[in-house]
Amino acid sequence: MAEPRTAAFTDEHGIEIVYDVHLAPQGTPARGVVQLLHGVGEHAGRYVRTIDALTAAGFHVYADDHRGHGRTGMRQHGDAARLGRLGPGGLRAAAAAVWQLTELIRAEHPDLPLVLLGHSWGSFLAQMVLDAHPEAYDAVILSGSARRTIRDLNARPLNARWAGPEADGLEWLSRDPAVWRDFRDDPLTTETPLLKLFGPIEAARLYGRPRKDFPKDVPVLLLVGRDDPVGGPRSVHRLADDYRARSGLTDITTFVYPEARHELFHELQQDEVRADLLAWLDARIPARD
Repeated sequence: MAEPRTAAFTDEHGIEIVYDVHLAPQGTPARGVVQLLHGVGEHAGRYVRTIDALTAAGFHVYADDHRGHGRTGMRQHGDAARLGRLGPGGLRAAAAAVWQLTELIRAEHPDLPLVLLGHSWGSFLAQMVLDAHPEAYDAVILSGSARRTIRDLNARPLNARWAGPEADGLEWLSRDPAVWRDFRDDPLTTETPLLKLFGPIEAARLYGRPRKDFPKDVPVLLLVGRDDPVGGPRSVHRLADDYRARSGLTDITTFVYPEARHELFHELQQDEVRADLLAWLDARIPARD
């Protein structure tokens, strides 16, 4: 695939947000844009295979490194030891920057459908931005997500299920040990837990349920591993029920992947996950001739 275009914009607090633009191949009519939101402690560069699959299918992909994370975090803090810390404005500013990128995408591609794809913390940001601006998106995909309540979002150590003298500490991410090694060796990731990175006040701002009575019927795809410790299938099914009963959405699809853990795009059945995602998109945003 072609090299992405890297750019940046300045958020409301003066933080420079770095993002990449991956274009569909020349000669392939673009059928939509995917705005990709990564999880806590990581960055957009970990999604190369999924981005390649989306661009090959005719989508442009915009993927930023959120507040405090990846290249944005390094420009913001100048110190890899501080990666993951959001800085001034906290979670609300991180969500506002996501919306700022949405507005930029809409200005650059006003005639293309826009899909919001969020993983983990990125899926929580996606939920928050969707609540505020449901009219802006033509489809939403939430991976490794959860219903954002004290009851349904796990605040305990995420590797507790795999703890023991031989534990690596990152088993909760995937069944593939190579994923643990790559995550740990990546200079732009951090293993510091969300609660410690954000602090209790900002972490509590994650809580919230989908808004009532959406003014637009947005299709939503929920992807979750059966053994995901962040929320898991029960939490995601409850989130799907909220989107139906509270928000009034009619096109809600949930896929639960047996034996899979949190990072579905890095799991052993990641090819199946991407195929399901693309098939779901095909049915809602068809390729153009």
